[in-house]
Amino acid sequence: MASAITGSSVRGLNWAQSFGGDERAWLTKAGTRWVRCARPSRARPMMGNVNEGKGLFAPLVVVARNIIGKKRFNQLRGKAIALHSQVINEFCKSIGADGKQRQGLIRLAKKNGERLGFLA
Repeated sequence: MASAITGSSVRGLNWAQSFGGDERAWLTKAGTRWVRCARPSRARPMMGNVNEGKGLFAPLVVVARNIIGKKRFNQLRGKAIALHSQVINEFCKSIGADGKQRQGLIRLAKKNGERLGFLA
């Protein structure tokens, strides 16, 4: 069906042929410009501890972080978390737990650390 609607023509009429002279030049120039629209701003998800500042050990953790500095503190925290994960892995090997149970124990350790304030 040749008279169907296509991208540049309707029922056999070409849009460029229906306008002449200045209108045609204006339409071709205006059609090539892009209009920028601002994206709607979205609240970014924040990664953080929901128990920030809460827990039995939170004040001690905050004081230690302020004394030794944030960078060094995060390095030490990372090493401690890695060592604890190794202990959990060795425990799971000794009792014959599978990977799913091991991951569950690691998640439980993280939740307990948050509640107690170790991740403050």
